[in-house]
Amino acid sequence: MSIDLSQFIPSFLEESFEGLELMESSLLNLQQGDDDSINAIFRAAHSIKGGAGTFGFNEVTEFTHLVETLLDEMRDGRREIVQPDIELLLVSVDCLRMLIEAIRDEETCNNNNILATAKLLELALDNSNAESTGKLSNETSAQQNNTIATWLITFVPEPHLVQTGNDPLLLFNALSELGEVSLEAHSQDIPSLLELDAEALYLSWSLAIKTSANEDDIKEVFEWVEDECQLTLTKKSVDNQDETLLVTPLHDETTALPLAKQKPSTAVNITQEKKSQKAKNDSGSIRVGVDKVDSLINLVGELVITQSMLSELGNEFEMSKLARLTTGLEQLLQNTKELQESVMRIRMLPISFVFNRFPRLVHDLSKKTGKEITLVIDGEQTELDKTVMEQIGDPLVHLVRNAVDHGIESKAVRIAHGKAEKGTITLAAYHQGGNIVIEINDDGGGINRQAVFEKALEKGIVDANTTLSESQVFDLIFEPGFSTAKELSDISGRGVGMDVVKKNIQSLGGRIQIESEQGKGSQFKVYLPLTLAILDGQLVKVGSEVYIIPLVTIVESLQVKEQLVNRVSGDMVLYRLREDNVPIIPIYSLFNIPAENKEISNALLVVVEADGQKVGLMVDDLLAQQQVVVKSLNENYQQVDGISGATILGDGSVAMILDIPGMIQMALKKSQRAQQAKLANKPELELEGVSS
Repeated sequence: MSIDLSQFIPSFLEESFEGLELMESSLLNLQQGDDDSINAIFRAAHSIKGGAGTFGFNEVTEFTHLVETLLDEMRDGRREIVQPDIELLLVSVDCLRMLIEAIRDEETCNNNNILATAKLLELALDNSNAESTGKLSNETSAQQNNTIATWLITFVPEPHLVQTGNDPLLLFNALSELGEVSLEAHSQDIPSLLELDAEALYLSWSLAIKTSANEDDIKEVFEWVEDECQLTLTKKSVDNQDETLLVTPLHDETTALPLAKQKPSTAVNITQEKKSQKAKNDSGSIRVGVDKVDSLINLVGELVITQSMLSELGNEFEMSKLARLTTGLEQLLQNTKELQESVMRIRMLPISFVFNRFPRLVHDLSKKTGKEITLVIDGEQTELDKTVMEQIGDPLVHLVRNAVDHGIESKAVRIAHGKAEKGTITLAAYHQGGNIVIEINDDGGGINRQAVFEKALEKGIVDANTTLSESQVFDLIFEPGFSTAKELSDISGRGVGMDVVKKNIQSLGGRIQIESEQGKGSQFKVYLPLTLAILDGQLVKVGSEVYIIPLVTIVESLQVKEQLVNRVSGDMVLYRLREDNVPIIPIYSLFNIPAENKEISNALLVVVEADGQKVGLMVDDLLAQQQVVVKSLNENYQQVDGISGATILGDGSVAMILDIPGMIQMALKKSQRAQQAKLANKPELELEGVSS
């Protein structure tokens, strides 16, 4: 009987991705003499290689064999653990991830970087073998009479070289395996800022290497880019006369346009569209603990027993059975609630699935910026719904990149301010009420409050006479295109794209809060619901409609007192709530629906808070509080301003779930339009009496 091995491929893929995460995290902390870590890395690579061989994934098998061989030399002490090898292995992990993702997506992986990295692994292994042979055969080596010579190399890459997956740094690291290398970068071809293409390479290099390697060995390092660069090799002879041995001409300038300036091919677009569609349709999988499954099975058993009891009562029902029927229905309600909670727990995963990507990210960005940074992770076992976790990753990446690039200062600046050379970024997660809170802290320079306010003035976002609290000033960095950065950066710009970060967090029903002290550091605090599937809500009635207000946003509910109502310009009405003046938003007016009561003096107010701002929602009546199942409007209808979703109530009717931040923005814009229209119709002399 033949066995269909394809049924085991999902398990192989899941275990391979876990193995790659283990390899990456262990490599980031690997040091000489750390036998446990090197053995763990080797075992992970060996498992991936064995699994790939079983299923016939030859590309993965061949590539992993090179990685495994290099790790085996480290494990046996035949090779010292040095930083260039660690960096090469980290790049190898990235290549393996691309190969395995291609298997998962049922696509062919043609990334040039994989071929280049495989070549670098082969070179590293060849060099180590040559060194071992030399140590064992000194006499033979002497007979070969390999004299050490100095080679001068000019390397002028085409502008699009890095876009094809090639990295000059990897080439230089491979070259250093052949001997002692010194280099100088030339920046004279870098254009002005307005003409700069961020995806193009404008640098060229002059290198010198002292080595016993021959011409072919050196050419082999640049083999993968020989058609994408101008390469000159010159050997210094004994009498110091240079002998040019190799020239690779640069392509014609008319055809050597940077890739970023060329129009992408249709084929490429179709491939990307298929990838996007496949990712959207991929439901993924969850690894669930046996204890959660056992609990679920027990609850289903209880539910079956209750259902049997109710079915028996339904046969020839008599009023004498009413008490037992009531008890059975209460038990059914309890079983259903417990079953719901148990099912929701199955969707909960530790946030370490998101946090695990950041050690590598900070490691790479630290090298790129030349800053030494320690990443501290706390609360990685805090659980979060899988759907929320999948969507919060990108906003967190942006916040961490900002912390590295613009939060943490350079070594020189930190020393000048009496700080430690190493900066610290802390990622923390914890539960607070019905939310999960994620903090991104850095001990950098903090946010310059005055600079933010002046930039807002310059862009016309605020008026010179506007008085803002510190938190309101910090919130300005979430305005589209807002940035106080003096220099552009390919890593980030604090403020650039922050509006997208806020929008993505709000789309999850969350909010973001900033605290910062100049010279001390910044804290970005993200509040998220534990799950998007279930919502604790307050049902309210407005006219004939029922709306749901998320409980987490409600501060309090109250009956309006006429003496505390104040009317200001722009048709805005404020309610004096202790020390605050709370704007009143009539829901009937915002959504243009008929209401039973339009008089504020007789209204009920539900005071809610979002983005640090309180407003009072004017409603006709307060109904029950209950958990509701959230249904997406985007998937079933279309996006509606001020509405975050919908649900079906117990009587079968549909109720809209209010988007509090969206409603606040809608009310603000409506008030501004009303005020502008009012001012436009007034004589110029009357404008002096208008208060804002």
